[in-house]
Amino acid sequence: MPGGMARLAERFRNLWHLPAVVLGLILLPGTVAAFPAQGVEATAVRLLDNGKTTTFELTISKGLTAQVYTLANPYRVILDLPNLAFHLDPAAGQKGRGVVSAFRYGLFAAHKARVVIDTTGPVRIASAGMTRIPGSRALKLAIVLAPMDVAAFGAGTGAALAAASPADIPRNSAPPEKADRKHKGHAKPVIVIDPGHGGIDPGAIGANNVPEKSIVLAVALQLREALQNTHRYEVKMTRKDDVFVSLDDRLKYSADNDADLFISLHADSIEQKKLSDSVRGATIYTLSSRASDEQARVMAEKENASDLIAGVNSVDEGSGEEVKNILIDLLKRETSNFSADFSHVLTKKLGQSITLARIPQKSAAFKVLKQTHAPSVLIELGYMSNASEEHEMMTVAWQSKVAQAIASAVNVYFKKRTVANP
Repeated sequence: MPGGMARLAERFRNLWHLPAVVLGLILLPGTVAAFPAQGVEATAVRLLDNGKTTTFELTISKGLTAQVYTLANPYRVILDLPNLAFHLDPAAGQKGRGVVSAFRYGLFAAHKARVVIDTTGPVRIASAGMTRIPGSRALKLAIVLAPMDVAAFGAGTGAALAAASPADIPRNSAPPEKADRKHKGHAKPVIVIDPGHGGIDPGAIGANNVPEKSIVLAVALQLREALQNTHRYEVKMTRKDDVFVSLDDRLKYSADNDADLFISLHADSIEQKKLSDSVRGATIYTLSSRASDEQARVMAEKENASDLIAGVNSVDEGSGEEVKNILIDLLKRETSNFSADFSHVLTKKLGQSITLARIPQKSAAFKVLKQTHAPSVLIELGYMSNASEEHEMMTVAWQSKVAQAIASAVNVYFKKRTVANP
């Protein structure tokens, strides 16, 4: 066997002898797939089903080394790929086939792409491999899935990874800026802007297939500029591009930077088509142990599931009464009152610029708002399921108007704090 082929074969054997959490993809003969390729693109995707198995098929421009494994609660298949750029139909993945109910894709961390395939129940990976497309350098990466029983599936082949200690698991995504403050008493107030979702987690999908992650990042970048132009604040962002950041990392980033104010940006969507044209407007949420209404509770559950959407098994700080006690402890702190104050100011300023929801101020147990060190709010900028409002949200003029309104509210809030604490 030639030296290059021998090395490739040895790499292939090593992949398959990793713990059950990782299954190595069969790579093409030759040296092209021996190591992760640079500048690889995914150009097409499709689902095939023959009644017994379902195949997820991805067309990629070059060979690479990938990892694929399964997880439970919910049932899903995770495909991790290095240095891959997606050039696919934005609507791809919204409709399932066979044992696949849906799938999504995007950056999971720097130089690491991920595909999360939601399944209708427990599945086994019957085969995984790559084949050359005749007359082309491109390849078809195919994962064949077959249904299996719950008992045999257990927690999935990725259970060991999900159960590993935090020190054993690579960071989902390094926040774009290093934390450099450890104590209050900053020369300028530190504002942390948190554009929701990102990368593998698109968030809500609008009436015209626009992802929430893009809208909120655009507004966040304009808000950063508006705040920086005042020269009054030190402005940080949990993400500055289209990459996934876990909820835990967002909280840690805010704490490490010792934020004086945390603003999380999101956009809403409703599934009822009959209501999509009539429901619109922004809502400002603050933290509470009990949701202000059923809609707020559902919204918090949806946003708190972001890690699961990205294929991360998130472990909460506790359960039952322990979680309730943590929330009560948070709410006893002065940050709760400050959050409420900022919410009131923000509602007034936003209401002067854009449409607000019928009940513009609500509260619920959003994980990203569980901050003992900083007042925090979560803003749902509007309803992307409303085609008219989605169109507005996509315009630079609307995004700038929202950013200026939020910046104005920040100015009023800190002016009041300065007067109260001369």
